[in-house]
Amino acid sequence: MAAALIALSLCAPSLQAESSTSPNVIIIYTDDQGFGDASCLNPDAKFKTPNLDRIAAEGITFTNGHSSDSVCTPSRYGLLTGRYCWRTTLKTGVMGAEGKCLIKDNRTTIASLLRDNGYATAMVGKWHLGMDFPGKDHQTRDWSQPVQDMPLDKGFDYFFGVPASLNYGVLAWFEGRYAKVPPTVFTAKKPNKRHVDYRIKPPYQPTPQATQQALGKRGMEVAPDFIDNQCLTRFTDMAIEWMKGHTGGANSEKPFFLYLPLTSPHYPVCPLPEFHGQGDCGGYGEFMIETDHHVGRILKYLDDADLAENTMIVFTSDNGPEKSWKERVGEFGHRSNLHYREGKRSIYEGGHRVPFFVRWPAGILSPGRSWDRPVGQIDLLATIADLLDIDLQADEGVDSHSFASVLVNPVSNRQRLPLINHSINGRFAITEGNWKLVLPHGQLGAELYNLDDNPGETTDVIAENKPIAWDLQAKATQIILRGRTTDGPVQPNDTGYWDDLKWIPAEQYEQAAAKSGQSR
Repeated sequence: MAAALIALSLCAPSLQAESSTSPNVIIIYTDDQGFGDASCLNPDAKFKTPNLDRIAAEGITFTNGHSSDSVCTPSRYGLLTGRYCWRTTLKTGVMGAEGKCLIKDNRTTIASLLRDNGYATAMVGKWHLGMDFPGKDHQTRDWSQPVQDMPLDKGFDYFFGVPASLNYGVLAWFEGRYAKVPPTVFTAKKPNKRHVDYRIKPPYQPTPQATQQALGKRGMEVAPDFIDNQCLTRFTDMAIEWMKGHTGGANSEKPFFLYLPLTSPHYPVCPLPEFHGQGDCGGYGEFMIETDHHVGRILKYLDDADLAENTMIVFTSDNGPEKSWKERVGEFGHRSNLHYREGKRSIYEGGHRVPFFVRWPAGILSPGRSWDRPVGQIDLLATIADLLDIDLQADEGVDSHSFASVLVNPVSNRQRLPLINHSINGRFAITEGNWKLVLPHGQLGAELYNLDDNPGETTDVIAENKPIAWDLQAKATQIILRGRTTDGPVQPNDTGYWDDLKWIPAEQYEQAAAKSGQSR
């Protein structure tokens, strides 16, 4: 990293000086946005995303950028902690709105790291990592009591948002530990005239039974003032309002970190009426255009407040596109996954190769370039720590491999350590350079792809490249057994052996776990 710091000193104020020179950091995280849903990445896109394109043009496009999983909860865990989610108790699927937070209190997050190093920190948007609500169900709720085990307990000074995806319920505009209007009424999914999914909108019913009678489904908790199509506007409004409060007066000396996980283009696809008719991809295109509009509002605020120069914006998505991508190909000729295989939930590239842009005018040398080697969202914690000269402890960011040198050195030769990807059903893959090994799972055998020659993963070449497959399998095994990807002392995973580790003997796993002092 020494060379990177030398390069950085030529283009930006020293990050080791007083905190006022440290960059503000904004992570904008979309939900189910495919690689082909940014017009700068897809020349045949049926809608334009000028603000995403601007971030790319003024920064770096990571064309081989990956979420750490192929669905919501585990990707968010990996992004915030720099640790793969499959090391936790969540091996498959996602969480609901309610439950013990997946991030343990002593686990470092980007937010806690920056808060402890002089930053104001905020999260505005969708959490989906578990919250402890007052009461066990709607019959025992006491919304005068605070919500526990939530963003304010994981490093964030401020929180405004929703607990999880909108189809999980307990829907209200939460600010801090309280719902501004408690979720005391009920609803279920309603038909959506603009897409193949559903809406969450009034009228609402007074009881779950009344919802069952009205809509044929048992009701989920919702606040009387909650409407799904207000999420993007409210989140952007609150993000800008919070930034205004931390960029003037006494707060101007303190840099800020804003985590802005949006709810689009995840179902329900519900663009506001002013976006209807825009683009050539139906309601989905309209929703992406609205999403881009709100990103533009953030950019405009930074420009108007004279903050753009020393603010690092990371824009990316939690996984690939929802299964409706197939219908868009036939109806509109738009490929949300571009030429990659499959989409959300999948172990193949369409499930986890996502838009990934970083803009930082004061810090990035030669903006407007691309980086084509693998990089993961899981790398953000180490990258930010690296740029700020923060030493990570042995148990911090254990799977996070800094790409800071790529930002500050146009001729960086950074080679990422092997990158693990993971599907909704627990299947693993490992990528190193241009080689990707999809590991055996259930009745399925291993598969090997050369992504340089075959990015669409249509030709399995394992038969003629068995030594490469064996090498990658051995590396995946070590990453799992050591509890970390990076150098350092062995760390415990959070559980014993699980069946998705088909290629690893249970005895080998348990022996390694015993040496690491693994908790059960």
